[in-house]
Amino acid sequence: MAQVGLQLYTVREAMENDFEGTLRKVAELGYQGVEFAGFYGRSAEQVTSILNETGLIVLGAHTPYTNLCDQLEEEIAFNLAIGNRFLICPYLTEEDRNRWNEVIEDLKVIGKRCSEAGLVLCYHNHEFELTQLLGDKTVLDTIYDEVPSSLLQVELDSCWVSYAGYDPLQYIAKYSDRLPILHLKDMVTKEDGSPETVELGKGEIAIKAIADAAVAAGVEWLVVEQDYCAQDPLESIKVSMDWIKGYAKQGGNLNV
Repeated sequence: MAQVGLQLYTVREAMENDFEGTLRKVAELGYQGVEFAGFYGRSAEQVTSILNETGLIVLGAHTPYTNLCDQLEEEIAFNLAIGNRFLICPYLTEEDRNRWNEVIEDLKVIGKRCSEAGLVLCYHNHEFELTQLLGDKTVLDTIYDEVPSSLLQVELDSCWVSYAGYDPLQYIAKYSDRLPILHLKDMVTKEDGSPETVELGKGEIAIKAIADAAVAAGVEWLVVEQDYCAQDPLESIKVSMDWIKGYAKQGGNLNV
């Protein structure tokens, strides 16, 4: 049964202003886990303390690619100390997207060291890994073909897959044997063709079908993420949790 978490980038301003208070509110709304996007100067002991107080599980940490390359031992030590299992490469700059073969080799090295330390490296996609090709394959497929599952697992952002013009259900099925975390995100396409993220159930993404497929595939965590919110992000994550609870009541196999 999948659990439900929140990518804390969604509430980044609140986290910066009141780290502990924001985590308390996230827990009160019913989220079981959190995926960090920075620790805002807190020590591992301070993070562990608020996790213990709220009962929140640390399900992962988005860790900049440069940190994974240049500060990996420090990142490993910190995440082990807070009880985190998944280190996640969240984004690559345009400059790095011009050197995919080197990035792939880096991911192999990083993944091997994470595995040795008892952690799991994941890769989180945007749309560009699907709109860019290496040879006759998408960059995303090339990454997972070149880096074995023992060194790299999938954190699929289903919304960006859809926005790139691909079927998230096919990607869930394709990588179901290495897909512990899935980002559940909704969006609308504006008149100029650009995306705007919205609360779950407010957009055009087939989030119910995606959630169904993810749960059936054995995904451990469905992670709510909203890159930008038109209202108070804490209200936005409440609206999305209300959708999650409604989905669960209708038979969705979620632990909420």
